[in-house]
Amino acid sequence: MVARESACLRRLADGRRGGIVGFSRFLANPRVTVEALVEGWGEEIAEACADRHVLAIQDTSELNFSTSREHDRGLGEIGKGVGRGVLLHAMLGLDAETGGILGLVAGRVWTRSGRVSIPHTQRALSEKETERWVATPETAKSVLQRAAMVTEISDRESDIYEKWAHVPGPGFHVLTRARRDRLIKEGGGTLSTAPLQSAGTAAVELRARIDRPGRTARLVARFGAVTLKRPGHLAKQGDALAKTIAVSLVEVTELDAPKGAEPILWRLLTTHAIVDAAMAWRVVSWYRQRWVIEQFFRTLKQQGLQLEDSQLESAERLIKLTAIAARAACAIMQLVQARDGRSAQLAKVVFSPAEIETLHALIPELEGKTALQKNPHPPNSLAWAAWVIAKLGGWDGYPKSKPPGPITFRHGLEYFRSIARGWKLRDV
Repeated sequence: MVARESACLRRLADGRRGGIVGFSRFLANPRVTVEALVEGWGEEIAEACADRHVLAIQDTSELNFSTSREHDRGLGEIGKGVGRGVLLHAMLGLDAETGGILGLVAGRVWTRSGRVSIPHTQRALSEKETERWVATPETAKSVLQRAAMVTEISDRESDIYEKWAHVPGPGFHVLTRARRDRLIKEGGGTLSTAPLQSAGTAAVELRARIDRPGRTARLVARFGAVTLKRPGHLAKQGDALAKTIAVSLVEVTELDAPKGAEPILWRLLTTHAIVDAAMAWRVVSWYRQRWVIEQFFRTLKQQGLQLEDSQLESAERLIKLTAIAARAACAIMQLVQARDGRSAQLAKVVFSPAEIETLHALIPELEGKTALQKNPHPPNSLAWAAWVIAKLGGWDGYPKSKPPGPITFRHGLEYFRSIARGWKLRDV
């Protein structure tokens, strides 16, 4: 999948019937479970996270597979329309210092089996889909146990009181954007009335989104300590949930937003202690790394593997394919990110031993005579491999040149795949 940047089984098998049948049998095999595939996500990062501060970013995305009323492929409802598909909940681990992607941590892939008639507030957390916001970081505690510190990061949908009550622990922090103007103990008010002190202003580049063009925003931040009050509908759980939880609040607002644009208003809640303005802006910078998981979902869909175009006939196989494709999407992002040497990963996370041998064989052909034309990265590192792929894709290799982008890497990967196949056949 990484080499072809596709999740289409026909493309992966080069149209060979034997390959297509083999892939299909693998996905149909009852011993190949989605639980085992998802558990395998964390094998790589469990070692890579050692002694690092890891940003563990989690989010959910809907994968809409084409169906009809007569042929729903066993898929459940998604979204607000008539779409049917699979839901993917994933947690990505980043190095807090460099922003380098360390790998997938944990998650879940599922399809809905029907509608639930019992009101949301009358069901236990274990009976709700929102349980994933607690279960995933709990799994992460085991996967990331060698990390020096972990900060779980998520957006408004994950702002449930149960997460604040259960997830934080020694060396494991939570950073979440508030979903609502929560009740707080201070003054009997809400987050919007909390007594806060100024952290000053900063100019921040906002990346373009589907609903918003990119722009430079002038932001002002305030920070302070607040005590969250347990929502009334959770009181029946008694002492199972603390009545109050102490956290820090960073409120970020935008000054002079462009006409027609919705001004930024973030209320960021975290278990990190915030003692000064520098720490407040550090928390803002960590939260802004959340865009990486949005790019991960784009890489999985139309901007990369085009997973939603899969024609597999059953929900069971589509769920397994999604779990495999998620790992491939992460590897593609690591490869693109490795272009500037930020990644600490080894080439073997993306390339097979035979392909790494091919990369070594290509180095003399791609390097120039001067130091600036040499591959500057440690041999067998992912950054070293990315330099080779980028050169094959048309990049000139000079440090001052524009960094190679996803299209350059795609061209390089396609070219490399042909070379690797020929190199493998050299003694035949």
